[in-house]
Amino acid sequence: MPSQIKDLPKAMVFTDLDGTLLDHHTYSFEAALPAIDKLHREHVPIVPTTSKTVSEVKQIMSRISLDGPFIFENGAGIAIPLGYLPRMPDGCEHDNDFLIKSFAPPRQQWQGVLLELSKTFKNEFVSFSDMTITRIAELTGLNEKDAELAADRKFGEPVKWLSTEARRNEFLSMLKDKGAEPLIGGRFLHVSSACNKGMAMQWLVREIAQQFHQTTLLSIALGDGNNDVDMLELADIAVRIPSPVNPRPQLKRSDNLLDPKGIGPIGWAEAIDSILPMLTKKVN
Repeated sequence: MPSQIKDLPKAMVFTDLDGTLLDHHTYSFEAALPAIDKLHREHVPIVPTTSKTVSEVKQIMSRISLDGPFIFENGAGIAIPLGYLPRMPDGCEHDNDFLIKSFAPPRQQWQGVLLELSKTFKNEFVSFSDMTITRIAELTGLNEKDAELAADRKFGEPVKWLSTEARRNEFLSMLKDKGAEPLIGGRFLHVSSACNKGMAMQWLVREIAQQFHQTTLLSIALGDGNNDVDMLELADIAVRIPSPVNPRPQLKRSDNLLDPKGIGPIGWAEAIDSILPMLTKKVN
């Protein structure tokens, strides 16, 4: 269990995982390790902000030696380790060694919606709950043990689209009519409510700042996909990581925006190295 924060950090790094901190094909973060170590030395927290599940993120954080909060399932929830903050934030629930702040209805609600839509879009999509662990492993490139962690979802439901783009647009429209706010990720559509990574990032920054009676907490966001747009738009500094399969996400902002050349964790390290002098100045 992490020790309680004694001083408010002056900056926090919010990072997507797949295709950003983790290589899109191999899931390796080796190229980012030197930059991660530099952030650790400067006591700048790294907050995974991802479509992945609690079970997946906990495993990855253990490998990267992270022990702070993380945002999971595209902002549907935030997991805060017990003892990380001086007091329990309003609206949180205990879940083993974590406090969970939720921003979305439970997964079962969306499973019901998808079951209903399967009558209109027969054989045009398949959701995680309809797949075997072996099939999830095939589609994600994960081994079966990791695929089982990916299937352990709390709030949203990933969908693999199998039909045309035109039909997908009809599908998305009908999902929205039923209260969903689907996000298009690198491999899947993520069906959940109107929550997003940016909303969760803002809540966590505000909560930490309020608990320590501070007003300045710089947010740095790194991402490579459309489900990162809200986070990238709202962060003080945004980094668009090049993807081997997707174009850079389109943003309205142009200020404090970095576009590194390196793909995945290579670009991640490149961006952090360019930002770090400013972070070091603000932290010291």
